[in-house]
Amino acid sequence: MTYRSNLLLAGLLVMAGAATGAIAQEAPAADTSASAPAATLDLRRIQPISGDAHAGAGKAAVCAACHGAQGVAIAPTFPNLAGQSATYLYVQLKEFHDGERNDPVMTAQAAPLSDTDMRDLASYYASLAPKPAGQADANSRGAQLYLAGDPEQGIPPCQGCHGPTGLGPQPHWSSAPQPPWATYPHLRGQSSLYTAKQLGDFKSGARAGSSNAKVMQGVAATLGDDDVQALSTYLSTL
Repeated sequence: MTYRSNLLLAGLLVMAGAATGAIAQEAPAADTSASAPAATLDLRRIQPISGDAHAGAGKAAVCAACHGAQGVAIAPTFPNLAGQSATYLYVQLKEFHDGERNDPVMTAQAAPLSDTDMRDLASYYASLAPKPAGQADANSRGAQLYLAGDPEQGIPPCQGCHGPTGLGPQPHWSSAPQPPWATYPHLRGQSSLYTAKQLGDFKSGARAGSSNAKVMQGVAATLGDDDVQALSTYLSTL
């Protein structure tokens, strides 16, 4: 493994831990006093979830209005869901449902969902074919940041968690604990507008409800505006 890959994995392993256990092992109940910080959803021990994709298809009619009939978003402000990790999608729905992640539309849509509904919807979108690959510029600043990072700027390579092709990571062949791969999103083909917004939310602290968000806050803090744009453009064409 290269120095640059180790740079990210070392930090992630400290914060993420081994990928064993279940989502029931979340953060303990928060102190309800006014000074108590919000509880963080602990994703370090979550196992991959499962659901009924066929049942999920019957529950996705409302979702299609923004995320498309086949999970490819109808506008660049919305994420593509097709081919995404079912566990990642489930976690996002759970965060919206529980108020750990806020969006006026998604919070309202997720509120009435049962745990079974969330598992079924996540499994359905995971079963769909992802957006076809594009033609990314392999010599761009975005490609450099994604694949190798920028050690001089303290920027780790994104592929360490999101995989060299943006379709998820590959387990590393070392004695170090494996991070919880199933909770990391696939990034390939997401619109540059959506990706830039999420990086901005991590950087500002607007997305902070999970242990993975805490990792991403540290990563986003190393990125300047030009780097965010470069990465977002690269991923949208990857």
